[in-house]
Amino acid sequence: MISVLAVEIPYWGQSLLRVLGGLVAVLLPAGAIVYLFLFKMMSFMQSRLGPMEAGPYGSMQLLAEVGKWLQKEDISPDNVDKTVFKLAPVVVLLSTFLLIVVVPFGPEAVFADLDAGVFYFLAVGSVSVLGILMAGWASANKYSLLGGLRAAGQLIAYELPMVLATLGVVIQAESMNLNRIVEVQNTEAIFGFEWLGNPFVITQFLGFLIFMIAVQAELTQPPFDMPIAESELVSGYMTEYSGFRFLMFFIAEFATAGVFAFIAATLFLGGWGVPFEWFGWDNLDDVSWWMNIVGPLILFTKMLALVFVIMWVRFTYPRFREDQLQTFAWKFLIPLSLANIAVTAILKVAV
Repeated sequence: MISVLAVEIPYWGQSLLRVLGGLVAVLLPAGAIVYLFLFKMMSFMQSRLGPMEAGPYGSMQLLAEVGKWLQKEDISPDNVDKTVFKLAPVVVLLSTFLLIVVVPFGPEAVFADLDAGVFYFLAVGSVSVLGILMAGWASANKYSLLGGLRAAGQLIAYELPMVLATLGVVIQAESMNLNRIVEVQNTEAIFGFEWLGNPFVITQFLGFLIFMIAVQAELTQPPFDMPIAESELVSGYMTEYSGFRFLMFFIAEFATAGVFAFIAATLFLGGWGVPFEWFGWDNLDDVSWWMNIVGPLILFTKMLALVFVIMWVRFTYPRFREDQLQTFAWKFLIPLSLANIAVTAILKVAV
């Protein structure tokens, strides 16, 4: 039972706290990403200030944008399949909330500590493809359908490198439990330096690079934004959406960027932890309770660093053609990820 100040909380209270915690864990990073990177970082890269009117230094601009979209009329074209059309953004956003379930924010600060956590997030991460296909097909619009089909082909192509990139981590940690992966990175030593821990970003750098490229493609961020290419498809599968439903797609895009960055930080950067040697801890059981408070702040900082890289690439590189996009996945990323698995397995057995 969850207890606060030695007071037991009933099951319905625990469920309510989990729902509220999930909302904060998904929506707070999404808001921070939009303000810090979409509004400000992109503006600075283009030698301008960005939004400045709403709140101090434009800090309330995000609330103004949400208010604007909530006031817009929710329009459904005549020929759409209304049930599927309306469910599509819900499915896409729901997949993001399902992903956050297995992300550990501390030794005990996790919604579901699953032994097959890696398998779970790889499986659930594919659900968004269904929502995008639903949106493209149900819109009764050729641009939307083309965008949905492009998105499905792209996400399927880049999910395989993502899965293969995580296998190197699973082999090295000998576990699919995300908290166990955090523990291994913060208790083992690399090159004899225990104070550094063993962050897999060093030993699995190729896997980390492939994973981040696959994340960029999964998010349909430039240079992998063919499904929503404005110059060709208007807005792709989102063309016919307006008002609150378009807002749901918008929130899902940046919330998913935050969640994937949380997962990447957990797999490759030590997650919520710092090397346990700093505090004289030997394993997860020794970790003090206050890491459940400090851990989320550490993980949030690592998440922002990874999202900075994602957004930097987004604002820097031009769009791939469809043939270049598919060739890059099937002829380069997949063979490299297979080679990484083979080398990791050999070294694991030999060493």
